[in-house]
Amino acid sequence: MIDRRELLVGAGVMAALPMPAFAALPVPPGDRLGFDIIRKGSKLGAHVLTFERSGNDLVVRVAMELVVKAAFITLYKYKHSAVERWSGDQVVALDTATDDGGTKYVVTGRRTAAGLVIEATGKPKFVAPADAYPATHWNRRQLDGPWINTQDGKIFRPKVTPVGTEAIPTAKGAPLKANRYALSGDVAMDLWYDARPSWAGLSFTGKDGSVIKYVRQ
Repeated sequence: MIDRRELLVGAGVMAALPMPAFAALPVPPGDRLGFDIIRKGSKLGAHVLTFERSGNDLVVRVAMELVVKAAFITLYKYKHSAVERWSGDQVVALDTATDDGGTKYVVTGRRTAAGLVIEATGKPKFVAPADAYPATHWNRRQLDGPWINTQDGKIFRPKVTPVGTEAIPTAKGAPLKANRYALSGDVAMDLWYDARPSWAGLSFTGKDGSVIKYVRQ
């Protein structure tokens, strides 16, 4: 039988052991984040992220697709996929593919001694800034530095303004309390993060002036 003193000593040893670096990343419960993409009250598509953990490594997979129709005729279709590979708290690889209404893009990133080397369709290879994160939104820390646009590989430096805490709707009906951040400059959108902080929502204005919202599933 283990007595209380042994149990406390064991707990102290466990507390002193280094935790996997991904424990500091906002990996959501259930290893999944899903959003309905809403425009004018109608669902256009979905954006889903899944998380796979193995030791000190983390793989994040992104699948996003939306379709705009009128009278059962497809006017526009967008499809995007991305895979981020993390080791500890660093992105070591990035692979994306996008079909934007028939225009296709590919972005790859590989970490070398020089940094995260980005190759993108139609652009010369370059090393991303050391504090840049892929703009996949799930990681709140992306707001602290430049973004790597996962569609075309461009570096964005949006201005981020905290707005405050709001209750936002979810697909399941129960509102979610989240912190709102207004982005301007290179990127014009609003992002929300809950207390974890997990990505909780997104809103931006489309080319036709309509508001497109991400509502968490």
